[in-house]
Amino acid sequence: MTTAECRACAGEWPPAETFIAECGPANAYLHVDQFFPGWTLLVLKRHATELWELERAERHALVDGVADVARALAAVYDARKMNYELLGNELPHIHWHLVPRRADDPAPRRPVWTHAHETRRLAPDEQRACIDAIRGLLKA
Repeated sequence: MTTAECRACAGEWPPAETFIAECGPANAYLHVDQFFPGWTLLVLKRHATELWELERAERHALVDGVADVARALAAVYDARKMNYELLGNELPHIHWHLVPRRADDPAPRRPVWTHAHETRRLAPDEQRACIDAIRGLLKA
């Protein structure tokens, strides 16, 4: 896949209105599907498909960004556990799925993709409140 063919590089994904914050070499976005509250994406700002393609400093900064976002999500969503997913099978562009797993989790021992559910889209004001809460802790 070339950069021109990549939906993330073309700015087609994730939606701009879900942007949370810049996190070093990546940007954080609230996932459109909030069936699992707090599900967030951390998308590398440039095109790469594998961690080993990144220079050491960039890779370390990316992992630091993942940890910073996870810490904020854990606080905002009262997470008992955080899931970290870096697959790239469907979209070969480095991006992390960070999913807070809470006490009311409907599938606490399974990956989120294996739990059949209807997409839960937030109303614009609710989405903005979630983004603001996460953003506030990222800046703290």
